[in-house]
Amino acid sequence: MLSSFVLIILALCLGVMSLLYVFQEKMIFFPGKRIVDTPGSIGLHYEDVYLVTEDDVRIHGWYVPHVDEKATVLFFHGNAGNISHRLDSISIFHDLGLSVFIIDYRGYGRSEGRPSEKGTYRDAIAAWNYLVDERRLRPDEIILFGRSLGGGVAAGLAARVSPAAVILESTFTSIKELGKHYYPYLPVSWIARVRYPVDEDISSFNCPVLVIHSEQDDVVPFSHGQRLFATAREPKMFLPISGDHNTGFLLSGDAYVEGMKRFLVTSLDARY
Repeated sequence: MLSSFVLIILALCLGVMSLLYVFQEKMIFFPGKRIVDTPGSIGLHYEDVYLVTEDDVRIHGWYVPHVDEKATVLFFHGNAGNISHRLDSISIFHDLGLSVFIIDYRGYGRSEGRPSEKGTYRDAIAAWNYLVDERRLRPDEIILFGRSLGGGVAAGLAARVSPAAVILESTFTSIKELGKHYYPYLPVSWIARVRYPVDEDISSFNCPVLVIHSEQDDVVPFSHGQRLFATAREPKMFLPISGDHNTGFLLSGDAYVEGMKRFLVTSLDARY
């Protein structure tokens, strides 16, 4: 009787692990297809940009120029929605004197394909190449910004290129470590196919790094931001904010904007 019960429990555990392994992407990526607004609705000029990645996937983005740009932000958003849900951040960057190029990963918004970790890295390099090859920007004129899952995308790109700076907001150390937080009784290290090893990537950055995180973050523990900051090389800055995972940057108000500006002035002092 006991052995049968144990076998049932083992079978259930194996079933749960199999589901987690097979459906990982569906548990991580939550793309929204409908574009609900554009930068034009907040009074900003923008251009629709379509790129083709190295594996022939057509992705969509917006280039939002600033008439007196100090630099350009290459913006990688979180795991849900699409670029049309990021107008608040685009506005903040524009007010800081920055042009913005934001893309939708494959499967999001008007971008084709299906999202995956490897796919988002390919989308990121296509966006970088667009700024360097088409817009003729120097690498030291491009800031990589990633929020939440976008931090994993930005970190993967920063490990391959040489941007002016990297900003990681509300970002995990890795999907594996975040999985351990949510599933402490499962062998996450064995079943995690999606990795986003930000803690490994960040140690290779050769540029200023800003890590932003809220103690009240209800999705990615504050300790993840602290560990990323500890791992990053100098020069680096940590900006603590308040509020939840998705709206902390808005709830923090001036503290967020002034902290961002302080980092930009320090990192791009010749342009401010």
